[in-house]
Order: sequence, then C-alpha cells, then structure tokens
Amino acid sequence: MTALSIDALIGNDAEFPVIRRWRFFNHAGVCPLPHRTAAAMNAYAAHAETDAYLRADWYARIEALRELAARLINASPGEIAFVKNTSEGLATVANGLDWRAGDRIVTTAVEYPANMYPWMDISRRFNLELIAIPERTRYDGTVCVPLEDILREISHPRTRLVALSHVEFASGQRHDLATIGRSCRQHGALFCVDAIQSLGAMPLDVRQMNIDFLSADGHKWLLGPEGAGIFYCRRELLAQLRPLIIGWMNVARAEDYGHYDLTLKDDARRFECGTHNVAGLLGLKASVELLLTAGIDAVSRRIKLLTDRLASGLRDKGYQVLSPRTGESWSGIISFTTLVHDHAALVRDLRKAHSIEIALRVGRLRASPHFYNTEAEIDMLIDRLPHCGIA
Repeated sequence: MTALSIDALIGNDAEFPVIRRWRFFNHAGVCPLPHRTAAAMNAYAAHAETDAYLRADWYARIEALRELAARLINASPGEIAFVKNTSEGLATVANGLDWRAGDRIVTTAVEYPANMYPWMDISRRFNLELIAIPERTRYDGTVCVPLEDILREISHPRTRLVALSHVEFASGQRHDLATIGRSCRQHGALFCVDAIQSLGAMPLDVRQMNIDFLSADGHKWLLGPEGAGIFYCRRELLAQLRPLIIGWMNVARAEDYGHYDLTLKDDARRFECGTHNVAGLLGLKASVELLLTAGIDAVSRRIKLLTDRLASGLRDKGYQVLSPRTGESWSGIISFTTLVHDHAALVRDLRKAHSIEIALRVGRLRASPHFYNTEAEIDMLIDRLPHCGIA
C-alpha cells in the first residue's frame, strides 16, 4: 500500500475506518485495526482458502517482521521471538531463569496482572521475596511510583530481577527506563520490561535503556491484532533462559522431521515452540510498517500534543487528572476522576449517546488517543463530559 506521511494519516478514515463510526480513545485497551492491517489478514485468508500454502510467501514476510520489530526497539533480529501475548513473554522469563531461595524480585504494586502473577507464582514456588513498591499521590493530585523508591530497592544486594511496565496501565505513568536500567546493570540485576503500553507510541531503545527482556502484544499502541506479539531477549542471556514450552520449532533442525535432536536454535527463535499465528503476524507487520513510515518520534510528539490538550480540557471542567504529565513521565494514557459523577455511567453514556469510547480501570476513567485522532475528536470528548465543579 501507499506510504503516507503522518500528516496524511491524521483523521484519515480510509486508513482508519473506525473514525467513521466512533471517536475511539481506548488504544490502551484493544485498538481498532488500520485498513491495511485488516487487508493483510484478509489476503492471507483468501489465499489459504483457494490455494492453501502453495505459492505463499507468508514465512518470508514473518521474518521481515522480525527485522522490523528489531528496528523498532534497536535490537538485532536474532534477539526477537514471536509470542501470543505479553503474558507469554513475561512467563518465559519467570519460568526460564534458575532461581535461588531468597532472590528478590522488584516490581510495583500497580502493575497489570500479566506483570504480577508470574512473579507471585515463582516467588511462592522458589521461596523468593517479591517487593511491590506502592503508588503515591503527589502535591498536584497526580499519582506515581517514585523513581527513588525503585532505585533504593534495586540497590539491595539480593535483588535479582526488576519487572516493570514502561507505562503503568491505570495511571499512565511512564518510568525512566534509562535510569532504572543503568542502576540494574550497575547492581547486577536483570531488567524485564512489559512494553505493551508504550511500544508503538513512543521511542524505546533496549540498548540505551539496558533492558534484558521485553514483551509486548500488538493489540494496543502497535495497532495490530490480538494474539500476535514480540519478545526480546538480550543475546548474551539466550543460553541462560529456558524456553517456556518445547515443541518442534525450538530446535536447530526443525525441518528435519525424521531426525530427533534437541539442540535448540542459537537465537531467540528457540522460544518459538510451534506453528505461528500467521494471519496475526502478517497483520502486525502491516501495522508496524505503518508506524515506522509515520515515524515513531513523530507519533510520540502527536500523542503528546493530543493528551496535553485533553488533560487541560479535563482540568478546566473540574476533573482530577491523575496521570503525571511533567518531564518524561507523560504517556498516551490520561486517567482522571470526579467525585460528582458515576464513572461507569459516564462511560456507558459516552458510548451509547455519543459513540465515544473510553475505559474504566480500577475506579479511574481512562482515555488513550493515538496519533491519528484529531483535535476535533479530543474537543468532542471534553465537550460531552459533564462539568463537575472545581477539582
């Protein structure tokens, strides 16, 4: 399909057909598919219907996606594996390392469950210490997990791994991964990042941020379908991490079907146990190409502009904005509350009466626009929300 500049993509209902029916602000939940993504998946289905796998180049295109995903995070293709979802990648780290009783795992008390249950599970099974740092309310009513609290826990001599979301799902806080990663490397701790709420919305560099493991499904800011994600493992750690599941594709001679040899592949493909979600990965490839064509830096600037506009408008109408917005702590998520109106009723009314979609998470209203949304759509959301007095 035609490569378009970011300006040509904004408000473009041919590229983003959802615009024709909805003012959609839940990319932190499940995104609508761009037209080119749906077209890639439909083309796969049409080919499989009439020709099965004959004359198909699906797996060559999936390998091209591996290169694109590596480019997106400044990794090498050999450090990228495909996973069904974020949970699979995080569980691979949790279950693949050799743990020692007394090892400490540091996370926050406000993680999405995908980045909490794997660590709870192995802490119980291997007698580990799980440290969950609480969120604090700041002077301006915004909430965050303080960086200094994270750094203090990293410095503990028994800290083995830090498991952190780049962006917290309920507050929208973006953590300073560069500083945290540097501290992890200095203190000999591993650094595992859940990037589902940032990848596709803002730049992410695993080298510069000293990230050891990263997992992200494609169905949020990457604008891809559910069930197709990426997992990164730093090359130097590949041999230290056991695959979560062993199947026919993990091994070096996977296509030598009559010869059984459990020698694993020497790159991140060792974590891929069986046949891919081909349709999903082809759709994800189309989405990643779209984002890279638009430019991740430009996408990030656009999201900052839209979310600044939204946060300002919400405050003017008396809502308490909980999401940090200063420095580099901002993200594509705006969480907000009111003591005047019922949150669930607001979400229902926006959807039913105005075709506006936001979300409700842990008692907070949450809006998450992407770069293609327009200022007019943001203003419509602000206008349709009722006043609630002085925040």
